[in-house]
Amino acid sequence: MTEAQLTATKIPVNNLIDMLAAIGNRDYSRFQELEQVFVSQYGEEVWQEVFNFRVLPALDKPTSQWLLAQWMSHGINGIKKIA
Repeated sequence: MTEAQLTATKIPVNNLIDMLAAIGNRDYSRFQELEQVFVSQYGEEVWQEVFNFRVLPALDKPTSQWLLAQWMSHGINGIKKIA
């Protein structure tokens, strides 16, 4: 298990509830705020682990599609170079 995976298992559920609420309320700006706070507190690798394996699987299809549409309409904020 990587360090990011291990850290992701220790994230308090309250941190995720606010994020899920923002997504559920279709409040993309609030989601972005919470995402930035999370990344500054835990780091990008932990965020990727939590989002991909905990948040995203919890979303229903319409909500997941809405979130994808928001990303597409707001453009890409950053690209991580993978070797």
